[in-house]
Amino acid sequence: MTTSPAIESPAGARKPLAELTGLVPLAATTACPDPQHVFARLRAEHGPVAPVELEPGVHAWLVMGYQEILTVTRQEQVYSCDPDDWSAHHDGSLPADSLLRPMMSPYDNAFFVNGERHRRLRAPIAGGMAEIDQRAMRRAVAALCADVIGSFAGRGEADLVADYAAIVPVLAVADRFGLDAVQSHELQAGLAAMFAWGADALAAREKVMKILADVVAARRAAPLGDLTSYLAGHPNLRGDAEVYDTMVLLLVAANENTMSCIAQTLRLMLTDERFAGRLRGGRLGVDDAIDEVLWRDPPMTNAPARYALRDTELAGQPVRRGDAMILGFTAANADPRIHPRGEPWREVGNRAHLSWGAGPHACPAQIPARLIIRTAVETALHLLPGVRLAIPVEELVAVPSPWGRTPRAIPVRFTPVRQTADGESG
Repeated sequence: MTTSPAIESPAGARKPLAELTGLVPLAATTACPDPQHVFARLRAEHGPVAPVELEPGVHAWLVMGYQEILTVTRQEQVYSCDPDDWSAHHDGSLPADSLLRPMMSPYDNAFFVNGERHRRLRAPIAGGMAEIDQRAMRRAVAALCADVIGSFAGRGEADLVADYAAIVPVLAVADRFGLDAVQSHELQAGLAAMFAWGADALAAREKVMKILADVVAARRAAPLGDLTSYLAGHPNLRGDAEVYDTMVLLLVAANENTMSCIAQTLRLMLTDERFAGRLRGGRLGVDDAIDEVLWRDPPMTNAPARYALRDTELAGQPVRRGDAMILGFTAANADPRIHPRGEPWREVGNRAHLSWGAGPHACPAQIPARLIIRTAVETALHLLPGVRLAIPVEELVAVPSPWGRTPRAIPVRFTPVRQTADGESG
């Protein structure tokens, strides 16, 4: 990756965030067919840091610059991860029923805290990830994927989101957490609702916490060799709240984000001739498609959030103490200052994107997440002969959310595969 001279922020008086009006809603960056058009317009008007509206009367800065995101994520002394540092939690501007609360309220896990407490809460996560046997996990995920595909292979048609991508990640980690099948499916539904921009997001959070409380209570009574028992007994996690919220963090990363990346990679493999050719011996394969998705359509278009701990300036914008900073990963991955040729998606093998985050809070589960994604995509393409999109590509739409652009559905057709009595295809 190369760099080019910085783009100067547009000249003119800069007003504090609270005084700005007529702002673009953050949800508009994910609701359109091509977010880059919206980001380009915001960049031209405001520079790499633009004011946006999260909800009516609730504003934030959208950080769209690659270097600016590195600044915000690396400078913990200036930008906090703790939503308690957001002025909207204290000045009455955030309604009690705000749909922002599930994603921008304090949790007792490593994602939402800073400094020494962050290091204390991150250590159990890193320890849990280090215990994963990648070869065994690869075999287990492949078997799981084959099982899930077997449930619809005989139909000759499926929705690769609802029937596959939404199921595989949560089931892939369910056994490690000691969740049974019913709990796994209820948890998947609850996490999906938390991410969705709907009225049931707050209730979904409560449902998720109840499921986790039940399984933690069971493991405290009778520990097993699973990740829940590991976390429940870890000395760094002080009290049930830290255990529950650490589990939420791991499950969201393993479920919602992984599901989105599986779906986006399958979409790309089935609709882009550069990758679809792989099914017929083309040169670009699944790993290349994953890299392109992580550059162009990462699981989180916009990630909440950092909060300014003091008055400062970022890319010419007057950031005030308590301002929220939304991390625009999709925008930053396309920052023209790091793609001087104007073709950011042609850089095969380049993994310098920001889709795993950056700084002390970068995702600690990148390796197992990529393993699940690659295995799920490869297995689907292998076990669904002649798989093809069942609708025109322009009819694919995303789930409404200001945070991401996961396809609502990917309807496909393929040659039906008969399952034998022993579960083998025939």
